[in-house]
Amino acid sequence: MEGTTSTSPGPGETCDYDDAATARWAPEPDKRPGRTAFQRDRARVLHSAALRRLAGKTQVVTPGSRSAAWDPSPRTRLTHSLECAQVGRELGAALGCDPDLVEAACLAHDLGHPPFGHNGEQALNEVAADCGGFEGNAQSLRLLTRIEPKAFVRSGAVTSTACAAGGELISVGLNLTRAALDAATKYPWSRGGHPTDPGSPKFGVYEDDLPVFAWVREGAPAYRKCFEAQVMDWADDVAYSVHDFEDGLHAGHIDPNVLLSETERDAIWKVAVGRYVPGDTDPQALADALDRLVDQEWWPHGYDGSAVAQARLKDATSQLIGRFCLAAESATRRAYGTGRLTRYAAELVVPERTRLECAVLKAVADRYVMQRAEQEALRADQRVVVAELAEALTARAPEGLDPQFRAMFDSAPDERARKRVIVDQIASLTDASARALHTGLRPHAR
Repeated sequence: MEGTTSTSPGPGETCDYDDAATARWAPEPDKRPGRTAFQRDRARVLHSAALRRLAGKTQVVTPGSRSAAWDPSPRTRLTHSLECAQVGRELGAALGCDPDLVEAACLAHDLGHPPFGHNGEQALNEVAADCGGFEGNAQSLRLLTRIEPKAFVRSGAVTSTACAAGGELISVGLNLTRAALDAATKYPWSRGGHPTDPGSPKFGVYEDDLPVFAWVREGAPAYRKCFEAQVMDWADDVAYSVHDFEDGLHAGHIDPNVLLSETERDAIWKVAVGRYVPGDTDPQALADALDRLVDQEWWPHGYDGSAVAQARLKDATSQLIGRFCLAAESATRRAYGTGRLTRYAAELVVPERTRLECAVLKAVADRYVMQRAEQEALRADQRVVVAELAEALTARAPEGLDPQFRAMFDSAPDERARKRVIVDQIASLTDASARALHTGLRPHAR
């Protein structure tokens, strides 16, 4: 296990990460001396086409839409990923992680998400029922190690050749380090493999990608997320809970005053319990968590869209992020001391009261933003688009597929593999390109 020295890395060095952590599935030489392995990882994700496509994928409000309220530029999956990366980088650095490694994982964590947000993910999971299902996190691993065009090698050049035979040219995706791929893995198990809940829909690898997953997880404790992945996961929770709440106020969907109503609070607890907190959580604990936030002097008690109100709201989001991150940093330091915390040397400790505060913000945004009647009508339409796209592409493929996916379809060994390529194609689309392709194929969709 790596040490806990507090010395800073020198040029080209990555402290506290051994050769196994910095290894790449397909070995390759450094292009320029002086860069660390994780600086290269971060750059590869930052310059990827998959990251750019997140600009056109829904976070909460559909990109390109505008409500009557002040909402000129809603957050997208890309802006969320950038904000998550900033939060994760600083928290990780404070705890001794390599900041470039954590930032790379944060930038990569949503790359596999399909158009239309989690609604699209659920619809695509139904489409993929006969080829292993669909899960955005498993798709991220597939994209990082196979789909995103960056590095191609002969099959004999990769560390594990189980995925190819005969020496043909194969893609190894971005060919990130083992530590970077591990840090981007929220759910280190395959479908149905959740350690305590086999029925959980969350998993991190498809059957097709088990060879590279096994390589990534060499030496790792079964089912355990590495420390950097835990930092990434908490940064994700912090970023989207705080910013979805902020966006809801901006758009006029959340009135802070209604959070004082007992009737509205009861509705919020019903959203939270079982979805954002365990099913046996006492609603009073959630009430206490919301009260702690409302009692802060920086809490936004109103919002009218003025410049002053915008500044106050931005200060509140900053305060919330600082509150959630500092609580995790302090609790983790109390448990593990002041040394560098990396890989499997520690667990991120987030106090229960902090998790409840974060969960309350998620539930508020869910209740007042995502559950609006017009949103459900939009989600129903999005599910139709995904289902009809899959039907049309299945009937016509390889026609309708992008050149990259056409080649993958033509070389697929069986129907199951060909179906997976169609799912890959749909997952790669933005909201707008999914609708455009659907319009073009619509006469054949039924």
